[in-house]
Amino acid sequence: QVQVAESGGGLVQAGDSLKLTCVASGRLTFRSYTMGWFRQAPGKEREFVAAINWSSGSTYYSDSVKGRFTISGDDAESTMYLQMNNLQPEDTAVYYCAGHYSDYVTAPEPMYDYWGQGTQVTVSS
Repeated sequence: QVQVAESGGGLVQAGDSLKLTCVASGRLTFRSYTMGWFRQAPGKEREFVAAINWSSGSTYYSDSVKGRFTISGDDAESTMYLQMNNLQPEDTAVYYCAGHYSDYVTAPEPMYDYWGQGTQVTVSS
């Protein structure tokens, strides 16, 4: 059984940085998957943040986080990170780690098969 779990959320002030971690267990080998981060703010739909595919080395970011967030990881350790810099109040959301079995970093949300429970990030102004 494949499981993914996020950690690292917290309460920070605008302009601060935070690093989220996603760890996969079970039969999920990162190199065979595209892994991504999504987020859901209160009262809003879940939205894509960033994705990475270790086979191709490709990354993909939403326009709202490009230049501030960096996705990375260690496929040998089945661990993925999201370094978030210059956080703003509009980044406040529950952040989810997810994975799907393909090479497409631009894959839409319905293609993601495995989801974590989420970690809360709150940015105060």
